Amino acid sequence: MSTVLVTGAAGFIGSNFVRLLRRQRADVNVVALDALTYAGNLANLADCCDGPHYRFVRADICDSKAIEPVFAAGVDWVVNFAAESHVDRSIHGARAFVQTNVGGVQVLLDLAREHDVKRFVQVSTDEVYGSLGATGSFSESTPIAPNSPYSASKASADLLVQSYFHTFGLATIITRCSNNYGSHQFPEKLIPLFVTNLVEGRKVPLYGDGLNVRDWIHVDDHCEAILAVLDGAAPGSVYNIGGNCELRNIEIARRILSHLGHDESMIEYVKDRPGHDRRYAMDIRRIGDELGWRPRIGFDRGIVETIDWYVNNEAWWRSIKTGDYLKYYEKQYGAGGVVGSDP
Repeated sequence: MSTVLVTGAAGFIGSNFVRLLRRQRADVNVVALDALTYAGNLANLADCCDGPHYRFVRADICDSKAIEPVFAAGVDWVVNFAAESHVDRSIHGARAFVQTNVGGVQVLLDLAREHDVKRFVQVSTDEVYGSLGATGSFSESTPIAPNSPYSASKASADLLVQSYFHTFGLATIITRCSNNYGSHQFPEKLIPLFVTNLVEGRKVPLYGDGLNVRDWIHVDDHCEAILAVLDGAAPGSVYNIGGNCELRNIEIARRILSHLGHDESMIEYVKDRPGHDRRYAMDIRRIGDELGWRPRIGFDRGIVETIDWYVNNEAWWRSIKTGDYLKYYEKQYGAGGVVGSDP
């Protein structure tokens, strides 16, 4: 039975990927690893941890001594979601982004080499490409040109991953995805922030003129794409993943306002983010042509389901806003580092 190590497993995309594995791959052992920093929430995995062939390990990917035993126990595949990911936080302090997003990846790569990992998937972002004009899209051959400390740290990690393929023959694959939305996203990000603010009767803060354009993909589609990459991608490959859904931020705000019965008086325009990229768009033909993946969840359906999830799971996001979620791990499991059955 193969073992997949999912790092950053208690975060937004990582937890949804673990959920997908548990649904669709009963024939694999899942080791879910997370440092449980502010963005990691063990409650995100509460519906994944029952049954055999699953365990949770609390550890930081920067700490080689803490995670080496995980590799020594046997890991066939690594999918690395672990990252500091909020652009605004990187602007206020870049050190943690370099430590985790570059240094932590180097630790994982070295352990993957040492323990003969068969496949290493680095989950990256479209932000490494920089900003687009009014037309065109990013392809996998677009030169990387990051514009924020966050995207620079992710671009650095991508180059490091590629170097381990070319220098050491480690079977690495890089995925670069556009903006995700869906359940369990930390409520500092645009969609859950807007929804939860409106539920609380507060205005939604919109940067600048609200005309920045992003491509949006449902997290379930993203996770399906990563699974396709894990199964069939050639080592050394890079794949763009996107939803073929370009929308301005003001359009996202209007969708949320309309669904929750508010008008645009609830928008508060705020000073723009420094270095705010104007537009992203993804050319996703390669992953479709080579691996047969296509996004399935249209935005009209996905945004309604997402808004309703946050409305119906108020206890989940309120525990984050109050900080109570940080106590969940110790309350449930004490101070130990491993939860669940041995694979």
